[in-house]
This record gives sequence, structure tokens and C-alpha cells, in this order.
Amino acid sequence: MDQTYDRRSVLRAGAATAGVVLGATALPATAVAAADPVFAHGVASGDPLPDAVLLWTRVTPIPDATPGSGTGPTVTVTWEVAADPAFATVVASGSATTGPDRDHTVKVDATGLAPATTYHYRFRLDGAVSATGATRTAPALSAAVARLRFGVVSCSNVPDGHFAAYRYLAERGDLDAVLHLGDYIYEGGGGAVRPHDPPHEILTLADYRRRHAQYKTDEHLMRLHATVPFIATWDDHEIANDAWSGGAENHQPDTEGDYAARKAAAHQAYFEWMPVRNEADRIYRRLRFGLLAELSMLDLRSYRSQQVGIGDGDADDPNRTMTGAEQMTWLENGLVSSGAQWKLVGTSVMVAPLQLPPLSPDLLRPLMELLGLPSEGISINPDQWDGYAADRRRLLATLADNGVRDTVFLTGDIHTSWASDVPRDAGLYPLLSKSVATEFVCTSVTSDNIDDILGVPPRTASVVLETAIKALNRHMKYCELDSHGASVLEVTPSGVQMDWYYLANKADPASALTWARSFRTRAGTQKVQSVGTPIGPLS
Repeated sequence: MDQTYDRRSVLRAGAATAGVVLGATALPATAVAAADPVFAHGVASGDPLPDAVLLWTRVTPIPDATPGSGTGPTVTVTWEVAADPAFATVVASGSATTGPDRDHTVKVDATGLAPATTYHYRFRLDGAVSATGATRTAPALSAAVARLRFGVVSCSNVPDGHFAAYRYLAERGDLDAVLHLGDYIYEGGGGAVRPHDPPHEILTLADYRRRHAQYKTDEHLMRLHATVPFIATWDDHEIANDAWSGGAENHQPDTEGDYAARKAAAHQAYFEWMPVRNEADRIYRRLRFGLLAELSMLDLRSYRSQQVGIGDGDADDPNRTMTGAEQMTWLENGLVSSGAQWKLVGTSVMVAPLQLPPLSPDLLRPLMELLGLPSEGISINPDQWDGYAADRRRLLATLADNGVRDTVFLTGDIHTSWASDVPRDAGLYPLLSKSVATEFVCTSVTSDNIDDILGVPPRTASVVLETAIKALNRHMKYCELDSHGASVLEVTPSGVQMDWYYLANKADPASALTWARSFRTRAGTQKVQSVGTPIGPLS
């Protein structure tokens, strides 16, 4: 089945894709009006609760108050939340003060809202008015929710292409939220399709602020933020490639200074510019969607041990950690005690174990480069959960020993697409070790993958490698190494389904997206299976 989506077809189908989600109005697929220069970075919302949602904007009170400049006056911005786009019925309002100390960003928690309800919001400063955004609260904690739909994305690198994948999600009109699983920005300089700003690798607070500001002015990302709330976590490129608690592969202290200072600057800019809840500067958190689903968003960079080297470290060392002790206990307790049917876990790196086939170095080289591994090939990627086997074994044992069912890991980072069972012991699967969870991995919005690294047309070099990977890793049911795009996840009592949509040309801002594959895990099975049709329009 071939389904290709572009602007015209989506807009023609607007009446079918908007409408009712089993009694709750879907978010409208609205375009963003030309931004007032005072609100040039648009509006956004995030982390919806049953009675509240975070609202975000950034103001430029005077032309010199550019991002990262540290200049400009302290000002008071007002905000409104309404039941209608004309703001005839304002249900919440308030004011917030901002200034150069927070780069003139505004982040407010609009409270006192009704569950499972679509709202419209805007900001004002003197006579300037922001674009109007649409957002949606989560269902009541005790609600019997029949369906949820999420966009799922990661790895959006400006120099590598345009964000048409974001445009597609904005135009669907049927999403409750977008899950961004990391690498929202990239730290590098240069530019192939589009240049980065600033044009060099970012190191300072001013640098990180400018980079976030650049991404927030992308037309497709602005539109998506103004259309649906985000639930985001970070991966490594929000700081530096292959980050761990005390450093990063792409940080050289001799020439780039103290890593702790760089990390603090990156975190500060992220919390200023992103609509995320960050109590005590902690980004791992849990969101509930009635009785149907609970979403745990992890932080797998701030607390992890340094990655093991190839041949000079022990990936199974129990003294090394991916999550840190506190986050692991929080995760385990949440999964075991959850009152929701589906336990969704947002993880920035792949959980399912991956062994690489004994193929020629020429064929394996692009995958090695993508994983940051030497070209001769190894059996683990030490930057994924493979490099922290003791933590993974503990987590999977918790699921198995406590009879936790219907756990789904949702993953980014690897710039490729995967659907996998997650067995307790992959070496004994499927005869002697059962699957205790499932995993869906979205591809990158733009960041390079196999065909880009090789400089060859898609599907000319990857098919053999994909087949070999699935033959060696029996728990992996889908592996696609070439395409870019976005995924859509539907959660119902009977199952969870992921649809992959791929871009025709990531260098084209108007690129169409085509449905490629869908996989589903049925309730109670802890296994994925291919399905022949994507999630349909709302009825």
C-alpha cells in the first residue's frame, strides 16, 4: 500500500483528518501567521497535564535584544488561554516578567484547565501580539481513554536538510502531542544544505542560545510548535556528541575549556528555550494519559558513566550506569506501580541489543560511522544500552520478575528505523527467553544515515546489511537504514502501532512524505508484528 502525502493532499483531506477523537476535538492543522518581530520565534506548548500545560514564547523588546546578546530591558508579557481561536472565551490569563537573564524567553504554567480539551493561546507585549497557538491538555487520570496519537521524531540537524517532516505532522490535525526523543539541535558548525548560526561549534551560553533561536525560526518547526504540545527530552547533541556525565567525545578540554561549564550553559539554554518541565533542573519525568498510558521520559546523558572503549572496557560492569541510581529506581518503581495499561518509555538511545554481522568492512563502514565505531565492526555499540548491559539486565529483570506487561520503548538517536521485541536474554530468544517489552525506533528528521554517508542513492547498499542484521538479531523485525522522516504512534487498549513516513528529498522544504511500514504490538503479547496499513484518519 503506497500512501504519499504533500501539502495539497493533506489540505484537501482536512475535513476528514480534523474532527472528533471519540468525544474530544482534535488539534487543528493551522498555519502560523507571519510573526510579529517582537515575537519572531513563535509560540510553543508542552508537557500537558489534565489541568495544565506549559506555554512558551520569546520576545525581542528592542531590536538589539538578539538571542545570546545579554542585552535588552526587563519587560512584562501578558498571556491568554481561550476556548476558541477568536479568544471570545478566555479561560486563563496572566503575566510573566522576562529579561536578558533568561534571554527574554517566557515559560508559564497555565493551570486551572479542563482535561482532554483543546485550547488556544497567545502572548502580548505593549501593542505587539504573538501568533496564536493551539494546545491540548491530557485526559483526567481516571479517564477510560479510547485512543491517543503522538508524532515521534528525533535528530533534526539544520545543515543536513529541511524540516518537512515537522510540516507533515503539523498538517495531520490528529495528534495529541509530539514526542521529541533528542537531538533537537546540533552543536556543530558548517552547513551543507543550510548553514548553522553561529557558524562554528557552539561552546558558550550565548552560542547555545543563538543555536536554539535559529531552530525556533524554522518555518516548519514553528508551525508544529504552534499546532500541538511537545514532550521532549535531550540526547547528546544538545550539548556535544556522545556526551556522558563528565565529558563528551566532541569536547576537548585543552582547547574548549571546562566541560562542566559547557554542560551547564547547554542545559540553561535548553530549559530557557524549550517548553519542558524541569523541576530542580531535572528533565526525566512522567506524564499520565488517563488509564490508557503513562509516559516516562528518560535522561540518558546527564548521569551515565563514560562509554567503554573498544576492547579496553567492560560493558557488563555493574559499577557502570546508564541512568544513575536515582533515575533507575524512579523508572523501575514507576513501571511496577503504574496504574495505566501501557507503559511508554521515551529513551534517547536503543534498548534492544544489536550484534553486527560479519560482513566486509566496506559494507559495514557507514553503519560503523553512524554508531561512532571503528570500521572493522564489533558486537556492541557502547553508546547505546549495549554498552551498559548491567543496567539493561536489571531493568528487564524488573519487568519480568514483577509481571509488568505492555511496556513499549520509544527511541531516537540512531538515524534509522527499527521495530523489535526486547527479550530478557537475546542469545536465548525465542526458544528459551521470552520478550518482556517491545521497542519502536524513529528515524532522523534530517541527520545523515547510511546512504548519505556513502554518497549513493537510497536502497543501493543497505538491503544486504539490513537482511544480515535481522538474521543475526532474531528479535529485530524491522530495520531500515536509509530514510528520513517522522513517525506516528497510536495507543489503544488493544495495541500500540507505529507508522513510519519517509521524505522524498530531505533537501527540499516542500518534500512529500510517503508511508513506508507499520508495526504493532498487541496488548499482552510483548511482541511486534507487521501490519499492512497505516493509522487512518479520525472518524
